[in-house]
Amino acid sequence: MNTTIEKQNNNVVKVDIEIPAKDAAAYYNNAARKLAQYVNIPGFRKGKAPRNIVEQNIGEDRIKNEALETALPGIFAEVIKENNFDIVAQPYVESFDYNLGDGLKITAKIELRPEVTLGKYKGLTLEIDEYKTPEDALDKAVNEMLEQYAELSVVTDRKTVNTDIIVFDFEGFSNGEKIEHGDAKNFTLDLGNSTFIPGFAEQLVDRELGKEFEIEVKFPETYHEKKLAGQPATFKCTINEIKTRVLPELNDEFAQKVSQFKTVDELKADVQEYLNTKKADTDRVNSEKAIFERVTSDAKVDIQPSMIERETDELVNEYKQKLAAQGFTWEQALEAHGEEDIMKQLREDAEIRVKNSLVIDKIAKLENISITQEDFTSKLVELSQMYQIDPQTMAKQLTQTPGVLNALSQQALNEKVTKFLAENNTVKLK
Repeated sequence: MNTTIEKQNNNVVKVDIEIPAKDAAAYYNNAARKLAQYVNIPGFRKGKAPRNIVEQNIGEDRIKNEALETALPGIFAEVIKENNFDIVAQPYVESFDYNLGDGLKITAKIELRPEVTLGKYKGLTLEIDEYKTPEDALDKAVNEMLEQYAELSVVTDRKTVNTDIIVFDFEGFSNGEKIEHGDAKNFTLDLGNSTFIPGFAEQLVDRELGKEFEIEVKFPETYHEKKLAGQPATFKCTINEIKTRVLPELNDEFAQKVSQFKTVDELKADVQEYLNTKKADTDRVNSEKAIFERVTSDAKVDIQPSMIERETDELVNEYKQKLAAQGFTWEQALEAHGEEDIMKQLREDAEIRVKNSLVIDKIAKLENISITQEDFTSKLVELSQMYQIDPQTMAKQLTQTPGVLNALSQQALNEKVTKFLAENNTVKLK
């Protein structure tokens, strides 16, 4: 096999490959024998028809395409190894000339990893703002615990307040028409934590039991149902029941009920320890982020547009999955926010992602940082715990999705490089 390499723009090389006639014929004959196994030819058992009969039934072009599909992975692997290419995508064939008498000529393009020029990435000293735990954080945390164990008590002698939970009937109308699925009977709503249309829950405050009333609202411009987006609406409402939260008393008995501690002081000390740990973790994460952003901003790399486009496609798929999990579609997102704005943001995110990945790989190479089996197993266990699947089953499932395996390995490498940068640079909290 003879190859001619020509460097082109955007980290792409053009490769002209010449395969001798003997090898090209062998590829062709193997492909013909393989295809003969799946073709019914009258008068012959499968796989037993001579080559010329197989050619008459399925054609030379199909055999040549099969031969190329089978041979190209090995051909490209040899070219990559001989030239020590660091590729970022699978090579692709631009053209080929397959003549059994003259051999096989292939012109292919191969994308190479962009060269990364790092700035200073060790011995840096940075300053960042220290995370400040709010002064009332302990009181809020304890109060949240009390609210978790609050009991609901029915109220009959007053109007609603904004901390109540109500049971009510409602029926909605917009532009003179009844809103489809805009009504309910005995619907329970927490007035202090409502996900209804803005302004809806607020107008249910200071209302009496059993009396019908109307409220006026306006659907958001970005509302998922196009017919209602930005439209005014009227809801007829009747409150059937008012409930208020009754918090338990904060005493030693409560501490023993909700924890392993015997006293309120011990419980508060544990909550304070959690808040201190949260502060330390926040400062650590912010420090690591500051270091990494400094290192990547100082790095120089010429990223080819094709890498950004592929990463953008990946982000689009991730975005669609997140939308689906929330009950929305890609089309609804485009309609609400505009395709141009969404794609612009995703391309910017994709460029950041690609550059970050390239910088991480460069540092890992320079510092001999690699992923061990232990590192990979640790990430596998984390993933299995997230999806509540045992690690062995998770490992079997991942063998069917190489992309997830690669992402898992890359994540493990990211964490090791991030840890290396944190250990070799200094961040001062101010």
